[in-house]
Amino acid sequence: MRILIFQHLAVEHAGVFADFWREAGHQMKIVELDEGEPIPALEDFDLLTVMGGPMDVWQEDIHPWLVPEKAAIRRWVRELERPYLGICLGHQLLADALGGKVSLMARPEVGLAKVELTASGRGDPLFNGLEPTLETLQWHGAEVSVLPDHAHVLAANAACPIQAMRWGNRAYGFQYHMEITDRTVGDWERIPEYKASLEKALGIEEAAGLSSAVASRLAAFGQAAQRINANFMASIGR
Repeated sequence: MRILIFQHLAVEHAGVFADFWREAGHQMKIVELDEGEPIPALEDFDLLTVMGGPMDVWQEDIHPWLVPEKAAIRRWVRELERPYLGICLGHQLLADALGGKVSLMARPEVGLAKVELTASGRGDPLFNGLEPTLETLQWHGAEVSVLPDHAHVLAANAACPIQAMRWGNRAYGFQYHMEITDRTVGDWERIPEYKASLEKALGIEEAAGLSSAVASRLAAFGQAAQRINANFMASIGR
């Protein structure tokens, strides 16, 4: 399978998912949109994965490449009807591209947090083998506030009622981070926007302990990501 990956920041990559895909023999094409790399012909790929980033979906004046990116996402899921996996900003871009709405949160959600599967989530094959309550890593100050038409909420919590969604049968978005590795928190803490949101949400002292807190849960996070990946590949016939 040929996988197209849109990145918006070098340290926000596919993480453990890239490991899974490499081991399975899939080919990956990474497009670093924030560095001006062009979007290739979509027809050449089987899966589109869109990662996170410090920008917001409405900042098209600052990041003009957001316009063709949204158009590519829209065409991918609506016209080509091919599988889509979006994480954090990639989740928000899916909603925005399909007519939903993304808004700033009253307070950033950063750190470890639990999410609950909805009735739709408990019935979705993507979550087969997972508990209805999931511990997650969060790092976002915006959220999907209005679903696109024909979308379903799969997971939620009090801070962010749309933590995961599905549009159609093959397009999924996740607000929380499943792709994390042992380097994720350290890499992201070096990004000024991310460090600011981390300290605003948790305070300086608790923020300093996030890396060790995530490290103690990394094996469980990896197992959950592996299950999601296996379920996703099975659902798209791969």
